[in-house]
Amino acid sequence: MKKKQFVVIGLGRFGGGLVEEFSTMGVEVLAIDKSEENISRISSYATHAVQANATDEATLKSMGLRNFDHAIVSMGEDIESSILTSLLLKEMNIKQVWVKAANKYHQKVLEKIGVDRIIQPERDMAKRIAHHVVSDKIIDYIELSENHSIVELYATKKVHNKSLFELDIRVKYGCNIIGIQRNGDIIISPSAEEVILEGDLMIVIGRNENIRRFEEGV
Repeated sequence: MKKKQFVVIGLGRFGGGLVEEFSTMGVEVLAIDKSEENISRISSYATHAVQANATDEATLKSMGLRNFDHAIVSMGEDIESSILTSLLLKEMNIKQVWVKAANKYHQKVLEKIGVDRIIQPERDMAKRIAHHVVSDKIIDYIELSENHSIVELYATKKVHNKSLFELDIRVKYGCNIIGIQRNGDIIISPSAEEVILEGDLMIVIGRNENIRRFEEGV
């Protein structure tokens, strides 16, 4: 199977962190930034690191970006450069173009361009922390859309020693347990006969209001 090729454009804290993580995963990545300092800092982690202006179409084409599967644009607060680069990448028909948005205005323009995913790490992390702080039961929170999420919830005494069939979560609350973590092991797609124990970590998917009702009920 052909290995996917990744390019990260913009090597600030977020982009540089991605390149470092790709390196630990053994993923080949091309890193691009107009700053010589950023290139020097990240060059030991990237498969290739190039100092270049990513808003120049001829430059991107000369690096063979048309052949890349996945591009991630992380250009800090330079919104104009981010938008121009993203537009060029979409016109080059790169399969997946993900872009870090600086604010709501930036996000709206990226939506118009048609990028494949908009990343807002500060907002996403703020939401995860808020949900974790407000509830003693919620361990982690992943937003899937405006109305749907996945959460990790600790099972309490209320559900201890009860099977998923007995709890009837789908009917009562309109959400689903897609996994259970217990003693370091994960049960994927648990059957209706699976028994929940106090302290289990339940991985729940559903609409936000239904998940909130379930959290209050357990």
